[in-house]
Amino acid sequence: MSGKSVPVEHKNKRRPLNLGVDVPLFLTVIALLVFGLLMLYSASWEYSVSIMGQRPSYMLERQVRFLILGGAAAIAAFFFDYHRIKKFVIPMMVVTLIMLLGVIFYVNEVRLGARRGLFQGSIQPSELAKLVVIIYLAFWLHAKKDLLHKFSFGLLPMAAILGISSALILFQPDLSAAATIFIIGGIMFFMGGGELKQIIPSLIVALFVGVLLISVYSTGQERISSFIEGIRDPKMASYHVVRSFEAIVRGGLFGAGIGRANTKFTGLPVAPTDSIFAVIAEETGVFGACVTIILFVYFLWRGLTIARRAPDMLGRLLAAGITVWIFLEAAINMSVLVNLLPFAGNALPFISYGGSSLTIVLVGVGIVMSVARQTAIKNNEEERRPLNAVVNLRRDDGRRSLPRYRRPSGAKR
Repeated sequence: MSGKSVPVEHKNKRRPLNLGVDVPLFLTVIALLVFGLLMLYSASWEYSVSIMGQRPSYMLERQVRFLILGGAAAIAAFFFDYHRIKKFVIPMMVVTLIMLLGVIFYVNEVRLGARRGLFQGSIQPSELAKLVVIIYLAFWLHAKKDLLHKFSFGLLPMAAILGISSALILFQPDLSAAATIFIIGGIMFFMGGGELKQIIPSLIVALFVGVLLISVYSTGQERISSFIEGIRDPKMASYHVVRSFEAIVRGGLFGAGIGRANTKFTGLPVAPTDSIFAVIAEETGVFGACVTIILFVYFLWRGLTIARRAPDMLGRLLAAGITVWIFLEAAINMSVLVNLLPFAGNALPFISYGGSSLTIVLVGVGIVMSVARQTAIKNNEEERRPLNAVVNLRRDDGRRSLPRYRRPSGAKR
């Protein structure tokens, strides 16, 4: 056979171009989204008809529209260098605070005892605030990393940032969203280089403030008392948790089958949103619930892996902060339904019905993927292989591939 053959040793040394897409994270998010749409339709069709007075597919159709919007925003965030977000950080924070004020002063519609949405509930600024605060803190901590040990330059401004955002959310009132922001802020402060001698006193103050708020808000008192009673005797837990226990018991090991749950028809509160994990447990059993938990744990691991490999501290703070936030939302949602935590209104990311939550979470995922992309760009540049180079997708089929080093024509072989 004529023609030159490529040596096996040389062929093995050729490495594919790293395009920056973290495939495990991407596939995990896709799995959660697809499973989420399936479970959402199962949990929402009766709710759409009886509660909202719409067609059975109404909530699913709205969720798909927000999925398309959030997916487009995530793709844009992926290709956008996260360093360039700096020029938008302050305007984003100002707009978010204005929207939170708008909910307090211009929204008269009360749902489930709270005012949380603009434009008839279509936009919830508290969901946007979670992501914007993470982005703001990442850039702030990165800029002040050498001054964090000083109280006046570190902890005090940090507390002011978190306090203003949380206070506006508390006026809605939304205790769970405010608590989530404070927890994420503390974690990011620690990751950014904050010292334990600053963090421990802050935790004590935060606990004191939390107890004070619970004593002021009747909703908080009811949730704590029902949580304690539920620990003593599961039958004495809140109605929401008792119905969730019922769904889990009905589901057994492998579930009643998708679409065959009963509790969503017999009084399980807000099955498409806060209680969708109970529907998952009833229809897919303990097995399906464990798979859901494993997917979120794997999401956490991949996100923190991206953060660890990030090219700079800013990338680490963004990727870690967003990843921990999404996982924390999921952990709280699933924990309250089995009475491991006092009841909170956190959505189950990627799965619960809610356009604001889904869109903002997908934007956050896009930023995490952007950090992975910038890491790939840096690695490719170190190997002198630009990310926009021509990629040889067909390997050794005779077509042109990435340029390789060639010996001078007069050199010995």
